[in-house]
Amino acid sequence: MSRLGPVITLAAGAVLAVGLGVASVTATPAANDEAASTAAEAPSAGETAAAPSRSSEAEATASPQRTAPKKIAKADYGGYVKGNGGLIAISIRDGKAVGYFCDGKAEAWFKGSESDGELQLTGLGSAKVTAELGGGRARGSVAVGGRKWTFVAPAVVKPSGLYRATAIVRGAKLRAGWIVLKNPGGGYTQVGAAFEGDTQVPIPQLQGDRPTAPVTVGDTTIRPEDVDGFIEEMQ
Repeated sequence: MSRLGPVITLAAGAVLAVGLGVASVTATPAANDEAASTAAEAPSAGETAAAPSRSSEAEATASPQRTAPKKIAKADYGGYVKGNGGLIAISIRDGKAVGYFCDGKAEAWFKGSESDGELQLTGLGSAKVTAELGGGRARGSVAVGGRKWTFVAPAVVKPSGLYRATAIVRGAKLRAGWIVLKNPGGGYTQVGAAFEGDTQVPIPQLQGDRPTAPVTVGDTTIRPEDVDGFIEEMQ
């Protein structure tokens, strides 16, 4: 019935205007309406092509997923500071990092983090270490007391590395730090510093092959720890 209305209306109009051709008018509108209806329901070729284009554009402009930066699980480095003669040691555990610089007179402790092979450590005041890690070494700079030096510190394994000891002596905190490096030709090179409160005191040598063996500072016996014993405490 929905198609008869337009047919009758068109036929009546044709009779009034022309007086002829009623048969042809009533025969063709149904086909025209059907074609129009089919055309209205079916998407045009342009629309069919545009739909995947919009989808592809949305996929192309979607933000890429961000991946978490890689962090080193465990690494230890130690080497000489150029132009200073001191040593520097750096240890990393699950992206957390600590470092120690000492030339026998000045010293500085550092803490910070590693991410994607980049190391950023800070200490008291303006003390700072920045380095790039790769190729089995840490390469960068250390700034202490308003001065700055460069270093290249190869990866090391125990007993080489960083050690620390603390104690309370006569109400003051005793703290000591050491860097131990195994020499290629045998034996060990080490440097360290000890302080009782703010006063620097003589520091004993560690046993190269047993650096965590007890030592005596003044009249106090202390037991050095390797970095695994205190890295979390320093963060």
